[in-house]
Amino acid sequence: MLTKKQYQLLVFINSRLNDTGVSPSFDEMKDALELKSKSGIHRLIIGLEERGFIRRLPHRARALEVLKLPENRQSAVTAQNGGSFSTNVIKGTFRLPRQTSAPSEPVATANDVVELPMLGKIAAGTPIEALRDHSQHVDVPDGLIGSGEHYALEIEGDSMIEAGIHDGDTVLIQRCDTAENGTIVVALVDDAEVTLKRLHKKGNTVALEPANKDYETRIFGPDRINLQGRLVGLIRKY
Repeated sequence: MLTKKQYQLLVFINSRLNDTGVSPSFDEMKDALELKSKSGIHRLIIGLEERGFIRRLPHRARALEVLKLPENRQSAVTAQNGGSFSTNVIKGTFRLPRQTSAPSEPVATANDVVELPMLGKIAAGTPIEALRDHSQHVDVPDGLIGSGEHYALEIEGDSMIEAGIHDGDTVLIQRCDTAENGTIVVALVDDAEVTLKRLHKKGNTVALEPANKDYETRIFGPDRINLQGRLVGLIRKY
């Protein structure tokens, strides 16, 4: 089952591949679907990948492969209301043409750059949702993140410096509400304070452990902690 936007994106990618042999860029897909942010395109691509309609070819920029299309394109309208449709596997695949001339200037493409929302600084006293600001984004290499929803935060402070996370760094977070022991997570404490710490659970307690000997590990009951995501990447400017 595809949403209307997923269907529209799939048809657009397939049409561009048929016409040029090259998959469209994020900007081209965003404009074609009349979306305000490229992060919406990233989510649509992940959805199409997870449903087996497309795949991204590794180690190649702008390399998307369409695997199948909806059998009846009219069903896209009903799919958004809970309908579904069968699919046909497309015979043959689409490949990028061999480079025959000097490469052009680098551009933001579907397979090398992803636009993530920058929610603000991670600082005590501010719930994560209060930081949400869709007007700010950061472009990150596609290889730094996987599937699922992601966002970025700016680090303020030095409590995780021994884990290589410095004041002013941009961390990339995958949204989740559970994590294994030892994972560096974004934790919301008492619905009031958000912090980046290493998670340790034992029995009915949750420990948030800093990576700086000058800070103490804090222990909480499980009902006081809500996980907002886990660390998957980091960007630093020099």
